[in-house]
Amino acid sequence: MPTHPRAPRGVIAPGRLFTDDQGAVAQLHGVGIQRFGDLFYAWGEDKTNGGTFGGVACYSSPDLATWTAHGHALPVSPDVPDLAPGRVIERPKVLRNPAGTYVMFLHVDSGDYADARVGWAVADRPEGPYTYLRSERPLGNISRDIGVFADDDGTGYLLSEDREHGLHVYRLSADYLAVEEIVATTLTPPSDHPAGPHGYESPALVKADDLYYLFGSDLSGWSTNDNKVATAPSPAGPWSDWADFAPPGSATCDSQTSTVVTVHGSETTSHVYVGDRWDRDDLFHSAPVWLPLRIADGVARLEWRDTWTIDPRTGVIA
Repeated sequence: MPTHPRAPRGVIAPGRLFTDDQGAVAQLHGVGIQRFGDLFYAWGEDKTNGGTFGGVACYSSPDLATWTAHGHALPVSPDVPDLAPGRVIERPKVLRNPAGTYVMFLHVDSGDYADARVGWAVADRPEGPYTYLRSERPLGNISRDIGVFADDDGTGYLLSEDREHGLHVYRLSADYLAVEEIVATTLTPPSDHPAGPHGYESPALVKADDLYYLFGSDLSGWSTNDNKVATAPSPAGPWSDWADFAPPGSATCDSQTSTVVTVHGSETTSHVYVGDRWDRDDLFHSAPVWLPLRIADGVARLEWRDTWTIDPRTGVIA
């Protein structure tokens, strides 16, 4: 029987599984993470059913390493067509809108990935339960991998992969429950792809020192690749050329971007790269690859560490 290395509780160990307060493997796949008060909340794909929907699992942590399970924030629901058994629900991300409602965004799809929609659910607590609202193709465009971002002024953005036309940055309505317009679209460099440019997937967006950093993965299925980063003075761009942020040829330390977490501390602001090392034959045990991400002066650099921690009060990585 294969073994699946687990991280010591309270420690981040890239390539090793987190366990929760009940000793179970934490289902932090395709995860979204937000900090509310003194706790980080995480919403991940429960891969109990492999590639099809097994529920959106919710966890909380004081330090991004010690996880408490809160069950399913959004369960499988046979009476809701989008959430029924056999459906595909991926990349759960949550924002709290200016009115205080927690809004969950989802990649909603059929088993053959033909639907390509984004879904919405809402709750009055970060752990839910969430009430599912609907799904759609934003402004008529296909939508698979997604990310979300809330700017300092409260403006919300949805990042969405449209394979043929590019990675779209959408501005959301004031309550985050609708897409209002595309503010930017980015593509892979044509010189890198003889077959033609296309959109990046698994997007994440952060802001550091008034510059925006957009991360994404090339399109290689479950296989990892050298993920890229671009920068801009605004979510509307203009966006720079895409560049490596991990050692070239490392396939992003054999992982794919899920999100980037900003930790504002009393001594420093740190960034945490949150990635997945997908095992297509055993998605349940796909390992997290979470690493310090140095962001400064328009450059992002991923730093490998076998084990590490972050102090959420000071922001210092040890």
